[in-house]
Amino acid sequence: MMPGSPSTPVHPNHKRVAFGIIGLLISVTGALSNALVTANLTNLQGVFGAYNNEIAWLPAVYVMGNISINLLLVKFRQQFGLRTFTEAFLVLYVLVAFFHLLVNDLSSAIVVRTAHGMVAAALSSLGIYYQIQAWPARHRLKALAIGLAASQLAIPLARLFSTELLELEEWRGLYLFELGLAMICLGGVLVLKLPPSQRYRGVFEKKDFLTFLLMAPGMGLFCAVLSLGRIEWWTSTPWLGICSALGLVLVVAAVVLEHNRANPLINTRWLGRGEIVRLGIVMIMLRVTLAEQNTGAIGFLQQLGLQNDQMQGLALAILLGVIAGMITSALTINVKHLNWPILLSLLLIMLASLMDAQSSPLTRGNNMYFSQFLLGFSSAFFIAPALLINIGSVVQQPKNLISLVVLFGMSQNLGGLIGSALLGTFQNWREKYHSNLLGDQLNYLDPNVTERLSQYASQFSSLLNDSTLSAAQSVVQLQSAATLQANVLAYNDTYMLTAGLAMLTLIWAVWRVLRQHYLKRQQAKREAAAELAARRAMQQSSSAITAGK
Repeated sequence: MMPGSPSTPVHPNHKRVAFGIIGLLISVTGALSNALVTANLTNLQGVFGAYNNEIAWLPAVYVMGNISINLLLVKFRQQFGLRTFTEAFLVLYVLVAFFHLLVNDLSSAIVVRTAHGMVAAALSSLGIYYQIQAWPARHRLKALAIGLAASQLAIPLARLFSTELLELEEWRGLYLFELGLAMICLGGVLVLKLPPSQRYRGVFEKKDFLTFLLMAPGMGLFCAVLSLGRIEWWTSTPWLGICSALGLVLVVAAVVLEHNRANPLINTRWLGRGEIVRLGIVMIMLRVTLAEQNTGAIGFLQQLGLQNDQMQGLALAILLGVIAGMITSALTINVKHLNWPILLSLLLIMLASLMDAQSSPLTRGNNMYFSQFLLGFSSAFFIAPALLINIGSVVQQPKNLISLVVLFGMSQNLGGLIGSALLGTFQNWREKYHSNLLGDQLNYLDPNVTERLSQYASQFSSLLNDSTLSAAQSVVQLQSAATLQANVLAYNDTYMLTAGLAMLTLIWAVWRVLRQHYLKRQQAKREAAAELAARRAMQQSSSAITAGK
């Protein structure tokens, strides 16, 4: 049993089912808190009367709180026990969800969202613990696959029904629903408690909090820069550079402190091992490429003017993909072949991006069902194998558990932010490029341009009696059409970038897997040759002894 995790006694079948349902509900509830906001930023922007760069702080501060608190959660479970951890954080989650209903301005909403991100971090591990109780010992890996992938259900679910929630009481409808889910989860864990876990005394050290005070604001500054960079723009906003430099200083100071501790909170030497670094890179690249789903496809359709209620079919396709990926991962997960799900996910991401790269101004959600199904499948299929690849070293050295949790959490959170920042910035840049090219081609001497302007003028003639005003409106309409086309071309370029990144990561990962197999085979040959030589030496010595006698 890992430190801070519950014992796993044998439960009757009806109790296993209850554990599984509660675990699934907790995982989805924890992820929905951010998904509901992310899926409805435009509506929230109107409610709070905020600018685009102001409302972007809501998802940013959530990730800032979520990514920082993981440093302390593992030790909290170890010192105070899992039951205290479960009930305390769920009560806090309910309270924070309730305080959302009292928010009236953006500043107070940002404060509450930060707290929400911190308490929601506890729900992901709690959902996994409940899921593990639902399965017998021989199927624990299936439980882990379901518990980890369940959080991926949140985004498509939020886009499926959040429009109806907004109709209830605007943005408060979202939080009323979230409060209801949180209270159901709290009731479930109070009725069906987890088995007790082993508690340890003196787990926390004073330097742990010093590391937290350095690492948390440092990572928070990075999150702010990645979230706001493409909106404020990287090269024209001085505070982005200041925050990046300050964040780097704080994180480096925390790493130096941890590297020289006898009992570190984060094992920098373990994290610095080649295989751990390579795993972190692959997980980040997976998250970067999966950002094509929200930043790419959803952003593209929103650019065409579609709202959440018009993309419910697409959200359903993504949801079915996530469910299929979760089930397939649970059925096929094998500790001897953990690399193959990651390679397959990268291949599917590349294929889905190439399919989306054929988009046009007439593309709608139904044209992207299959590609987004593949992306949803990939997002759920790779996550459990990625965590399990280095779980063996954690079992041998339980102190590395916090380091693994930090690595996994940061790769998922930062990978998503890096992906959104990279793809969003690239799309913006390519849109300007295509706008310039198309603008140069809009020449009044071109008969196609004059014909299109005449068509627009005839459309406005019934509404506008002034021919000059009608002609000016026709020019505006033509410019809007050119801008839309430039955005479509830019998104196609973004899909190609995603496909290229997935392909490069796939090639590198395949090379690493083949190289490992080759090195293992060579090592086996050397060991076999050494064993054969040892046997021959023993036979020769035995023959010499026999001849001497």
